Amino acid sequence: MTPNRSQKDFAGACVSRYRTICKPLIHYHFADLTARICMRSTITPTSASSPIRSPPPPGLPTPARVAAASMRGDARWRPFHGPLSPASVRQAMVILNVLFSWLVQAGYLAGNPLALSRQRTRKVAPRITRYLEPALWQAVKDAIASMPQDTARERASYHRARWLFMLLYLGGLRIAEVSGNTMGQFFVRRDADGAMRWWLSVQGKGDKERLVPATRELMTELSRYRQSLGMTALPSPHEATPLLLPIGSTADESARKAARGAGGRTSDGNHTAPTRPLTRAAVHTIVKEVFARAAGRLRERGIEHAARADLLEKASAHWLRHTAGSHMADRQVDLRHVRDNFGHASLTTTSIYLHVDEDRRHQETDEKHRIDW
Repeated sequence: MTPNRSQKDFAGACVSRYRTICKPLIHYHFADLTARICMRSTITPTSASSPIRSPPPPGLPTPARVAAASMRGDARWRPFHGPLSPASVRQAMVILNVLFSWLVQAGYLAGNPLALSRQRTRKVAPRITRYLEPALWQAVKDAIASMPQDTARERASYHRARWLFMLLYLGGLRIAEVSGNTMGQFFVRRDADGAMRWWLSVQGKGDKERLVPATRELMTELSRYRQSLGMTALPSPHEATPLLLPIGSTADESARKAARGAGGRTSDGNHTAPTRPLTRAAVHTIVKEVFARAAGRLRERGIEHAARADLLEKASAHWLRHTAGSHMADRQVDLRHVRDNFGHASLTTTSIYLHVDEDRRHQETDEKHRIDW
């Protein structure tokens, strides 16, 4: 493949930049670098990067300036004129690391003197503190169970809140994932033992797709939520119905729009708009209202519960994701399963063949990760 003009220009710029960085190093060590390389002796990280981090004073007649005068003969060429900016230092260190790595591969050096300087201290991940311990999580479930159901709107609010917290806790979904995915992404397949297992394909953060085990509890609640809207218990493949619907959506409207999708037509030939999902702000509001309700119930129990109520009022929807992960770990669910359920790590190409591991992950999630209304 013949490179185009822009590719040639880019390559030329790279070569020029590498020359600009590497030549000062060579000139700086002109007096003894050749001997060091030939003898394969030690060059320390400090000496290797010294012309970059601490260039010699302008008036010092170093071998580099002698070489510069004889090789260039141009007063404007001043490789040691002043220190580099922090960004330029970082770029220069990358280029010098490439140079020394090549010298090692070519056999001129026994080791890369910048290797140690590249090693960064590993930071210990802080422990999650924004989660609900079991007793506080039970208070949230009790608050949902106590929601009024006298009117049709109250019943719709109750079923929607219950289903939302199922998704956030059992599914470990983010708010954006609740708003951005549909019921048609549920699917069922048979495992190695012949059992039918439901899954939810989630398009998540960074447009990465992951499979979340749809446990029996989750599927039961999905059926309850859909039937409260007058829909069929289970979604059809590729159904466009959002995971969470605005209150007031009728069964006929939701089903018709879901079946037709965006730009579809009704039987009379008129266009239908797809059912709009709840916005992230709306989902956040529902969660905060439930937390506020749970906090109010705690305050009614006495002043000794005020601190826990304050904590609930500070909580957000993402706390439920941390809560779910913490509870799964506490119940000794394999951390690899937690990682895959939450999409914390990218799946490797070969993981699409690991159906046995996925079936085991589904079974363990179903058995040990429960909401127990």
